[in-house]
Amino acid sequence: QVQLVESGGGLVQPGGSLRLSCTSSGRTSSSYAMGWFRQAPGKERAFVAAFSWSGPSIYYADSVKGRFTISRDNAKNTVYLQMNSLKPEDTAVYYCAVRPSPGVTSADYEYRYWGQGTQVTVSS
Repeated sequence: QVQLVESGGGLVQPGGSLRLSCTSSGRTSSSYAMGWFRQAPGKERAFVAAFSWSGPSIYYADSVKGRFTISRDNAKNTVYLQMNSLKPEDTAVYYCAVRPSPGVTSADYEYRYWGQGTQVTVSS
């Protein structure tokens, strides 16, 4: 089992920034992949970004490319999602998730473990 806890959400004005954190515990592995997803009210869950702990590549959804950045602190088992130039359409509950496989994918059904989510609201 892998436990994930997200934090860092909140209310921010358009153009502002937030940094989300996702700390993992339990049966973690360097061969796993981790992703960020979001779900806006009335919409399906959508891919935001993902990477594999075993490799350097990071993948972003086109809608966030150039504005969002993933970083990680291996010693703390923590992954960060730095979100800049936020837009009202970024408003959603943000989830981190773990896929027990090194392959990176944007398909949410491939991820087995999920955090509880953190609300991000972009509004003036």
